[in-house]
Amino acid sequence: MDFKLTEEQELIQRSAREYAETKLLPRVAKIIEENNVPTEVIRELKALDLFTPFMPEVYGGAGSDYQTYVLVMEQIARICPAAAVIMSVNAVGLAAVENFGTEAQKEAFLPPGCSGDGVLSFAFTEPGTGSDPKQITTTATRKGDAYILNGTKRFITNASLPGPIVMIARDKEAGEISAFIAQKFCDGYALSDPWHKMGCQGAPLYDVYLKDLAVPVENLLGDPGKGFWILKVALALGKIGISSIFLGTMLAAYEEALHYARERTHRGDPITKFQSVQTAIVDMAMKYEAARWMTYRIGYLADHAKDKSAILKDSAMAKIFVTETAVDLARIAMGIHGSYGLMQEYKISQIWRDVIFGPQVEGVSHLLKVLVAGEILRSAPTKM
Repeated sequence: MDFKLTEEQELIQRSAREYAETKLLPRVAKIIEENNVPTEVIRELKALDLFTPFMPEVYGGAGSDYQTYVLVMEQIARICPAAAVIMSVNAVGLAAVENFGTEAQKEAFLPPGCSGDGVLSFAFTEPGTGSDPKQITTTATRKGDAYILNGTKRFITNASLPGPIVMIARDKEAGEISAFIAQKFCDGYALSDPWHKMGCQGAPLYDVYLKDLAVPVENLLGDPGKGFWILKVALALGKIGISSIFLGTMLAAYEEALHYARERTHRGDPITKFQSVQTAIVDMAMKYEAARWMTYRIGYLADHAKDKSAILKDSAMAKIFVTETAVDLARIAMGIHGSYGLMQEYKISQIWRDVIFGPQVEGVSHLLKVLVAGEILRSAPTKM
């Protein structure tokens, strides 16, 4: 059992950290104010082989692995969660196409997603579905050489960026769920205004309106009626990105609190002299380390699993633990800041608004726990 990073992984991790601190950090205030990550950021990440490190080189990726992806995402999210969110959602779309697409589909949609010229979206959630795919109402009707899609998708990231979008819809005749690949901004594709969310500004969420949107039959992803399976694998891999993002926010909160505690004085001495502050620092360090190794582990599992759906339980547990622990750690960091933590001049206030998202996205925590419980109870041996 080896917990040591390779030299290459350390180099890529350092490259991501340096890029985030030198290139992203000066832009963060503007990104938050304008709710937009500049397209130059994607180009810069691609130039450094940081945008899609897990994708094969033949499609324009860096040819690395999911373990490296986790390291990159943690460092980018530490400075700018919004940039990492764009990368994560693009990765979900790429994973769906890579694992289930035909070679023609891979050649058409993976290179733009790897280069950033065509950033992918993944559209599952609807106004009435929440985390329940059985309640999908978006329909797909076969008409000649195309499927005609109608419906509304909610809270879709990257929906305003040109590129492919993987959509989950119900075959109106068969009643089964299938997945389809369309190009954004084609006829029948329309967007709402961006939602006004409390954190993670820079990665806006939209409702996507589908009105008689025609998807060529050859853009059916996987077999007809296999939408649930594609969704399962995509979400299993997607939780690697989400866990990495909120691991990065944990690291940011920990570093901010540590810096503040060393700089803030009481009667001439840093507040680190107080045992309450010391124990708070240790609590944060323990929470971060536990979350870090849990997240790194699911990157390893994704790299070594022949069947990617097999990591769903582990990725769900990691997502639950990391996002809930991120909130706990940020709360401790806020406590160290005291009333200063409430002021927008202090970075911890923005981190607090960002971490609140974690338990609510990519499957709310209590529903994921039900899913994990089902997996545990199915596989647990019965006592004789």
